[in-house]
Amino acid sequence: MADKLHVDNNLAGAVQGFLVVVNPNAGIGKGGRDWGQVSALLDRHEIHYQAVFTEGPGHGVRLVAEGVKAGYRHILAVGGDGTMNEIVNGVFAQQECPGTDLSIGMIAVGTGNDWIRSYGIPMNYQEAIPILKNRHTMLQDVGIVHYHVGKVSHSRYFVNMAGLGFDGLVAKRTNDDKARGKGNPLLYLKHLLASLFAYTSCQARIQVDGKEIREKLFSLGIGIGQYNGGGMRQAPDAKTDDGLFDLTLIKDLSKWSVISNVRRLYNGTIKQHKRVDSLVGKQIRIDCDQPVLLEADGESLGHTPLAFDILPRSIRVIVPPQQTQ
Repeated sequence: MADKLHVDNNLAGAVQGFLVVVNPNAGIGKGGRDWGQVSALLDRHEIHYQAVFTEGPGHGVRLVAEGVKAGYRHILAVGGDGTMNEIVNGVFAQQECPGTDLSIGMIAVGTGNDWIRSYGIPMNYQEAIPILKNRHTMLQDVGIVHYHVGKVSHSRYFVNMAGLGFDGLVAKRTNDDKARGKGNPLLYLKHLLASLFAYTSCQARIQVDGKEIREKLFSLGIGIGQYNGGGMRQAPDAKTDDGLFDLTLIKDLSKWSVISNVRRLYNGTIKQHKRVDSLVGKQIRIDCDQPVLLEADGESLGHTPLAFDILPRSIRVIVPPQQTQ
């Protein structure tokens, strides 16, 4: 697949058509296996599109930037949360138009599929595709995180949730398995339990809108959306358009306490635990007494020190009609 895109004159105007970014490796190959089924449904619903396929990490970012330059203003991710993350980073990488002039939709074929959960977007393709045709949209917040790989600083946009500490380690091990072609819906839970014996809590300095907290940190979730880890509701009160991060700070816990409280991560009661604090804020700064791993939208990135900032209502997403009322 060539990187270069051209406007398809057979579309009803490329501006009305979707640029469909397909990740064939999403869901351990589900993206490739199910593309025929998804494309047939797009055709049946008379949704005009041009499909492009990612070939590796970062390719989706480039495809989106080139697609916007070619005239596309509607973008569809056929992949997982990592594919959506690349599309969002592509939107911010392009300089043709404001990001809010674009609309982004998703057909979830990944293993986690957490971004869609906050909006109630169905995983069933036949139910999800009519949402694209209706094109009800809303503006949602975007986070940007500045992180380190060694001594070099990097930045990344994200639209669902970032995690560090224990969460960062679990994500790294999960992603390493995915890269080796191993995966299933319980992969994150498997590594959550297995990583308990390799992880040590760290002493952290956390600033939220200038207020400093010093705490021995087990894990920290920084949410725009509510879900991560394939259905864990780690930020149950997060709203995607309120201009705030929702922080779930899990303090140092015994291994048995972690195991006995996993259910709280799934049923949304994690904030009720006495060793959990919840906060909200627009600016977050974090450093630890040792490098601590970071993930954002399920993608393993780097490590502390970290700086998070919220960009309120800065990207337009296609959602079910009830979300826009």
